Order: sequence, then C-alpha cells, then structure tokens
Amino acid sequence: MRAGIRHGRVSENDVMTERPQLIAIAYRLLGSLSDAEDVVQEAYGRWYALSGRQRAAIDRPGAWLTTVASRICLDLLGSARVRRERYTGEWIPEPVPSDSLADPAELLLLDESITMAFLVVCESMTPAERVAFVLHDVFGYPFAEVASVLGRTSAACRQLATSARRRLRPAPAPAPARSAAVVRAFKEAWEAKDIPGLVGLLDPSVVAVADGGGLASTVAHPVEGSELVARYTVQITERVPAMTLLERVVNGRPGLVMERDGVVETVLAFDVADGVIRRIWAVRNPEKLRPWRAAARCRPAGRHR
Repeated sequence: MRAGIRHGRVSENDVMTERPQLIAIAYRLLGSLSDAEDVVQEAYGRWYALSGRQRAAIDRPGAWLTTVASRICLDLLGSARVRRERYTGEWIPEPVPSDSLADPAELLLLDESITMAFLVVCESMTPAERVAFVLHDVFGYPFAEVASVLGRTSAACRQLATSARRRLRPAPAPAPARSAAVVRAFKEAWEAKDIPGLVGLLDPSVVAVADGGGLASTVAHPVEGSELVARYTVQITERVPAMTLLERVVNGRPGLVMERDGVVETVLAFDVADGVIRRIWAVRNPEKLRPWRAAARCRPAGRHR
C-alpha cells in the first residue's frame, strides 16, 4: 500500500496533510494547476459536508479524498476535450514554476511525470486511460483501488494502463547539467540573434508550439524545422527589444522565462535529447502565467538569472 494512505482514525490535521498529494495527482490528471486546486478544494468541501459520524466511519480519509478528487478529475477530463476544441489556438498544459515551490511537500511535483513532454502525451490518452495510468504507474495505487475510482474491474483498469503506456515513448532523460547547458546556449544564441547558432542547437525536425489562448499574440500553428524555428525566435527579439530572458526550472526541467518590465509574458519548456532541442512549448496565455507572475513579484531585487 502506498505511503500517505493511513489506516485507523485520523485527525483533521492529518486529513489536511493529504492536500499536496491530492494536488500532485489532480495536476497530472488535468494539466492545470488552477484546476487541480479547484478539484482539491471541492474534494475537501465534500469531506466537510459529511456529518461527524460519517467522517469517523471512514478508516482511510486519504483514500476517500483521493477517490473523490480522482472522480471529479475524470468528469472534468470528459468535458475538457469539448472545451479545448473551442480553445483559441494551441492548448498546452499549464506550466509549474518548480523552482518557486516553498512547501517541501510540493516537491512531489518534481519527477519525470511532471515534465511538459509527459503531460502533453497524457493529453492523447482517454480520460479513463489517464486516470488508470497516473494513479497506478505514477502513484502506485493498486488496480483494485483504481477500479473503485473508474467503476470498472481491476482487469479492465490494468488494460487501460497498458494502453496508456503504449502512448509513451520511453527515452533516457539527459543529465540535468547537460540539458541546462543546451538551454543556456539556446538563450545566448537567441540574445545574440545568432541564427546559425540556434539552428545548431535544434533538431532538424524540431517543433515549436505556442499557447496564447486568444489572450496573447502567437503564431496560429506549430512552427516546424530548425531553420524556421530559429528565424521565428530571432523575429520575437526584434519585435520585443525590451524582452529579458531568464533561466528557470519549468516543470522540473531547465526552461526559460521571458519578462518585460518585470512582468512574465512567456514561459518556455524544452524537450532536450542527444544534445539538441526536439520540442519547444511556449505558454503566453496570461491566465496560465499567474503563479509565475506572483513568483516574479516576490523575487528579491537583483535576482535576474
């Protein structure tokens, strides 16, 4: 049984300690930190709506809360596809400012299953596949408990997780220092408007995707190919000369943040392999940048790089 689910009577304080774990699960299921927080809030609302006798009868509040939160996520995933079909432009999961997490418990977020590449692949899964895969493969819940969330048999949930697993393309993650060096070199070439230098850091078939949500200007479609991506990158610098590029940890991986006048305008996540960048995700939708803007406001004066 996974750590964090406790047997026996649990105090209200113990119940609240489940919150970081619940947010970690909901974020991976939804790809949105704000939605994950709303889900967990609703799950706790349902917990406290129970009578004292009902709560006392629940031996494992952590498991109860996880089941409720996961079912809420499942419902949201069903409607998310419809919402995203109406979304203006490309939809990218909401990036998390990993280096600004102050609560040690929230370090649950910092592993392979929090990268932008992982979350993007999860978007291709059916809601049931995503729930089965995240709960079992990422958080170690037995299929019997996953079955209680999905309302299916354990065997059916095992098949769902297997199907979801096939969508992933296992690849060894580069050493953090190597990945950071590639992103830093990309930043320096970008600042220097060095198109050949940028091309040399990009996979020939690199794809850059931008998410403005209709609230910030972006290209309408993904940009493909090292030459086109390099030229488009330099064009951004020419259009926004006052832009400042900062190295930041984005979803547990080296990334970049674009600021203008101290306001975060874009967060960039990268997929680095074999010493080159294969994917770039640029999030410009201001609604997805609220945690980043809050972190920037709290940053000590003079901390820029």
